[in-house]
Amino acid sequence: MSSSQDQTTTPVTTLEQDLRNTTADRSKVAPGEIAVGVVIGRASEYFDFFVFGIASVLVFPYVFFPFLGRLEGMLAAFIIFSFAFLARPFGTALFMTIQRHWGRGVKLTVALFMLGTATVGMALLPTYDTLGVWTILLLALFRILQGFALGGSWDGLPSLLALNAPRHRRSWYAMLGQLGAPIGFLVAAALFLYLVLSLSSEDFLGWGWRYPFFVAFAINVVALFARLRLVVTDEYTRALEEGELEPIGTREMLRRQGYNIFIGSFAALASYALFHMVTIFPLSWISFNESQSIHDVLGVQLAGAVLAVFGTIASGWIADRIGKRTTVALLACLIGVFALFTPMLLDGSPIQQDAFILIGFALLGVSYGQAAGTVTTNFERRFRYTGAALTSDFAWLFGAAFAPLVALGLSANFGLAYVSVYLLSGVVCTLLALRINKSLEASD
Repeated sequence: MSSSQDQTTTPVTTLEQDLRNTTADRSKVAPGEIAVGVVIGRASEYFDFFVFGIASVLVFPYVFFPFLGRLEGMLAAFIIFSFAFLARPFGTALFMTIQRHWGRGVKLTVALFMLGTATVGMALLPTYDTLGVWTILLLALFRILQGFALGGSWDGLPSLLALNAPRHRRSWYAMLGQLGAPIGFLVAAALFLYLVLSLSSEDFLGWGWRYPFFVAFAINVVALFARLRLVVTDEYTRALEEGELEPIGTREMLRRQGYNIFIGSFAALASYALFHMVTIFPLSWISFNESQSIHDVLGVQLAGAVLAVFGTIASGWIADRIGKRTTVALLACLIGVFALFTPMLLDGSPIQQDAFILIGFALLGVSYGQAAGTVTTNFERRFRYTGAALTSDFAWLFGAAFAPLVALGLSANFGLAYVSVYLLSGVVCTLLALRINKSLEASD
C-alpha cells in the first residue's frame, strides 16, 4: 500500500479493540455472513424511514398539523420528510471523519444510536395541542438527525461484497443490499395495518401510532449488534484493507471523483423517482380522495412489497445475464411506459389503483435491485467505499426526497399528469447518464 494510503488508514481505538476482542475467536468472515449483515442493516434503516413516511400520511396531519386541512397537513409533513435526505450527504461527510479518527465500530455505533434516539424522540413527542409549534420544530430536528445517522451508518458491506463476488455473480451479490428496501417497507406497512385494524381512530391517533417508532428503536439495536459482529472483526478489517476501501474525505472525493458520483446518482434516478411513487404517494393520494379504505391500500401495498422482493431477487439473475447497465436502461424504459398510464390508473376505480401499486412495485423491485452501484466500477479502488455512499446519498436526494411532496401537491392542484412528467424526467436522466458513462468509458 502506498504512503498516501497509509496516512488514511483508520486507527484502532481502545473501544474498537474491545469490540474486536468479543469476536476474536471467529473464523474467516464468510460471504454469506456479509450478505446477512447487509440485508439486516439495510432493512432496519428503511423500516425507520418508511415508518416516518407512512405516519406522514396517516398520523402527522392530525397530530402535528391540526390547524391545516388534510392536503396541507400531508404536504407539511412531506416537507419535513425531505429533511432527512437533505441531511444525509452531510452525515456521510461527518461520519467518514469520525471513522478516520476513531474507527468503523465507533462510527457505526454512534450513527445507529443517533438513528434510534431520533426515532424514539418522535414517538415521545407531545401533540401540537400540547406544545404548539415547538413540537413541529422538534419533529423536524429529529428528522434531520435521522438523515445524519443514515449517512453515517454506511458500513461498506455492499462494496466488500461486490469486490469479492465471483465475476459472473456480481449483479446477484449487488442485489442483496437492495433487498432491505422492500423488506423494510413490508414490515412497516404490516405493523401499521395491524394497528389500523386493531384500534379505533381515536386510540390510533392518541397513542397507537407511537408503537412503530418504538419498534424501530428495538430493530436498530438488533441490527447494530448484527453488524458489529462483522465490521469490528480483524477478518473484516483485513478484507477492507486488501480491497483498499478507505473513508476518503468528502472534499477530496468530490474533487477527484465528483463526476462519477453525479453520473452514478443520475443513472439510478428512474428507479429512485419510482420509489416513493408506489410506496408513499399512492397512500396519500387515495387517502386524500377517500377512494379506498386505508387498510385496503396497505393490504395491496403489502402484496406489492412481496412482488418487489421477488423482483429484486430476479434482478440479480437478469443482470448477470444481460448486464447491469442494460438491465437498468431497460427498466427505465419500462418505467417510462408505466408513467404514461399513471393518470388513468390512479384516477380510476379501486381495481385500477391497485393495479398501479402492484405493477409499480414489480417494476421497482427489478429496477431498484440493480440501481445501486450502476457505475461504481468507474471509481478508483480506494475511492469506492466513500464514493458508493455519496452516490447513494445524492441519488436519494435528487430522485426521492421531494417525490411525495411534488407529486401530491401538483396532482391535487393540477392533475395526475404531473406524476407522469415526474417519472419521465427520471427516465430521461437515467438514460442520459448511462449514455454519458458509456461515452466516457469508450474515451478512456
